Amino acid sequence: MTDIEIPYEADRHGWYRFFEVLPGLVSWSMLALPFVLSLIDVRLAAFFILVYLLINFTRVIPGTLRAIQGFYSMQHHQKLPWPHMINEIASGQIDPRAARPHWHKGVIARLPTTPIFMQPDQVVHAVIVAMYKESREVLEPTIQSILASDYDMRKVIFVLAYEERAGEQYAVQAKELIAKYESTFMTAFAVAHPADIPGEVIGKGGNITFAARKLEQYLVDQAIDPKRVMVTTLDADNRPDKNYLNVLTYTYLVAPDPLHASYQPVSLYTNNIWDAPAPSRVIATGNSVFNLVVSLRLHALRNFSSHAQPMAALIETNYWSVRTIVEDGHQFWRSYFRFDGRYRVLPLQVPIYQDAVLSDTWIRTAHAQFIQLRRWTYGASDIAYVVKMGLLTKNKISKVDIIAKAWRLFEGHITWAVGPLLILFGGFIPALFSDKDYSAVELPLIVSRVQTVALISLLAMIFLALKTLPPKPARYKRHRTILMILQWVYLPLTTIVFNSLAALNSQTRLMFRRYLSKFDVTEKAVVSDRADGKRIFRS
Repeated sequence: MTDIEIPYEADRHGWYRFFEVLPGLVSWSMLALPFVLSLIDVRLAAFFILVYLLINFTRVIPGTLRAIQGFYSMQHHQKLPWPHMINEIASGQIDPRAARPHWHKGVIARLPTTPIFMQPDQVVHAVIVAMYKESREVLEPTIQSILASDYDMRKVIFVLAYEERAGEQYAVQAKELIAKYESTFMTAFAVAHPADIPGEVIGKGGNITFAARKLEQYLVDQAIDPKRVMVTTLDADNRPDKNYLNVLTYTYLVAPDPLHASYQPVSLYTNNIWDAPAPSRVIATGNSVFNLVVSLRLHALRNFSSHAQPMAALIETNYWSVRTIVEDGHQFWRSYFRFDGRYRVLPLQVPIYQDAVLSDTWIRTAHAQFIQLRRWTYGASDIAYVVKMGLLTKNKISKVDIIAKAWRLFEGHITWAVGPLLILFGGFIPALFSDKDYSAVELPLIVSRVQTVALISLLAMIFLALKTLPPKPARYKRHRTILMILQWVYLPLTTIVFNSLAALNSQTRLMFRRYLSKFDVTEKAVVSDRADGKRIFRS
């Protein structure tokens, strides 16, 4: 069996190190290229910048349309009668009086030749919630949102995975929550992840993997087939839509080759969006819109944050990686190589609501936001892993498929790092070297006109930001809604500081072996009101 583990840091040499260095090398070279070309001939620099700008511009309109389409698709899926549709795939018949989507009718029509591999009432859900030092005010609403699901909780196992290193206070909190809610689930238990396990980085991967092994033992004791069990991992602030478990059940039962797939809902960062400062709101909304777009791009869909995978498949991959801080995205590649390319991510077009970054001061919030995005952009560390496993290790996977996926991964991280900087500032670089050359003088005007047309995407972002807003808390007056529109003046700043610079930081760290070996937990906080009118932050 092929070893799918990412190499330890000390074992990364040769070609592996080359492909760790490559993203940063390319990113910094692309940023330097307009200056170098301007020294040679400003027309070359202007041509390079213009071509790059136009390539990115061609993505704006399709991406905007996808975002709007993704939003309305999500709304449509939230309104569907999922329990009735699940009953219909069990019986093989549609209620003739009911309106049903065409794809559901297609599923029913295929059942005589491709029956579901188990009945819906056989499916068991396990929900693992990972926590570190989150307060009860953050954690308990997550548990309550699971219980509010339109689903039979007698078929749901709840696992609260907490870190021993967090201290006794959080162990007591975890046990209290289990004692309070245990009777409402099929079963519920808390699992303490021991500190300092050899070979593990400090991160979520080790925590949820340790908890999943305890879950596996429970399934053995209860003689429950792992193929019946769908495992969802949530962060402490994640609140699934009430239809999530039904949509997951339906998709698992009707999917082709359901065991060799992950199931990805849409992450929306709206739980505390009214309380977050404006820059965090802009970033959170941008991330939500991106997730709406990618939910419709099946070729680009990857495990991210909260996702689900069959227990049987998790056992075969030895759960999540305990050697990287980006265990969610990395799980896609582990599964892809474990199953010889016979693996994909299927979209669940219902949301899981998450927190925007928020702390008790603006400075701490900004710092936490940068740390979160640095962790996300550290997914560039997977590039070397994918090349090693896909192209430098013998396997049965189509090389065309591997190269396409590797290129998408590589190009995405390069664009994350350099795109905003070149688009916003690249047009002014040739003029620094020649204020008489026609192309150098005209380039800023051309760039400005292209960016003006691209404002269509900003209007779509504002529209989706307003459409996805939860109800405004009573503590805020009407003008807060106006600020939700004016906040977009921060977009250039947030895109550069919290996206480009975070990506460049991650890639530069990989270049110089300054690996991120510790999962920096994003600070999560809720705001409550006191009788005296003061606001309290509870992280």
